[in-house]
Amino acid sequence: MSTSGTTAYRQILSELKKGIYKPVYYLMGEEPFFIDSISDYIRDNALPEEARDFNQLVVYGNETTMGEVIQRAKAYPMGSNRQVIIVKESQNIFKGNEVGSATPQEILISYLQKPQISTVLVFCHKNGTLDKRRKVVSEIEKTGVLFESKKIRDDAIDAFVADLLREKGMSMSPKGIAMISEAVGNDLYRLSGELDKLATAMPAGKSEITPEFIEELVGISKDFNIFEFRDALINKDVLKANRIAAYYENNPKTYPIQLVTASIFPYFANLMLAFYAADKSDRGIAKQLGLKSTWGVRDYIKGMKNFTATETMNIISTIREYDAKSKGVDATANTGKGLLRELVFKILH
Repeated sequence: MSTSGTTAYRQILSELKKGIYKPVYYLMGEEPFFIDSISDYIRDNALPEEARDFNQLVVYGNETTMGEVIQRAKAYPMGSNRQVIIVKESQNIFKGNEVGSATPQEILISYLQKPQISTVLVFCHKNGTLDKRRKVVSEIEKTGVLFESKKIRDDAIDAFVADLLREKGMSMSPKGIAMISEAVGNDLYRLSGELDKLATAMPAGKSEITPEFIEELVGISKDFNIFEFRDALINKDVLKANRIAAYYENNPKTYPIQLVTASIFPYFANLMLAFYAADKSDRGIAKQLGLKSTWGVRDYIKGMKNFTATETMNIISTIREYDAKSKGVDATANTGKGLLRELVFKILH
């Protein structure tokens, strides 16, 4: 089986939680969080703790050979129904020399054609992928799981946070999710860590994490986050938008204008798409924008009431113009502080 992305990641974890283990997992790609999450789950759950001393092995690709790994994989477990072998930095195992004439890939291919069913063999290959034209890739797909861990897109962070919260039995409003996403960005380890911190600190019996609780514990302002700024623009709340813009300009290290423009641009780009949706119902707009649910659609319906399609197109152009100015393109001696408030004026008037 060959898979990639967050949906595939959750599918793999779902099978593992049901006790379904494949003979081999090759986890590769640019996002280490998903690779570590899957391999750590197998490490912590495939065997009971008392069976791990003799039946669980973690090695590094630059410290072993494929021949040694496969020799161990072919062995039977001791006093257990399975054994687990995890090869970290597995990209390095393909560079080593083997005893005899067979290459590391040939040794692995031979094993994959007749794997030991009591062995769970996990390869962790970060910051790169196998050449998918190679025979070893098709053999992994036939026998086990080939997973490509891709960097998560910025516009998918909120959905990822919501999924993590559900896993932890917690919930959070869209505003709270936006506060966390804005503060942490797409560092999935930090995101998971902040959510763990919030979940641990929650009072007993409570499951909803409020923006006020986030502000108190994490130190993120609920009044001056990007979610509130975008909301002010959508509602054409001139006073609020300018108040937040002034705050950002007085805190340029935390809120550089490039971060702000990058955060509001996707909304107006999607709003432009929403105008062209054949079906203007919540479901129709969600489908047009590729949204998983309809909870975010109300912002676009509100935007279509407050802006015309022509105005939206001009706003997109203006955001690009001011983003370029902030980076020195067509800048003048007066370009600098006040640039964001100029942008706000042009969006709202």
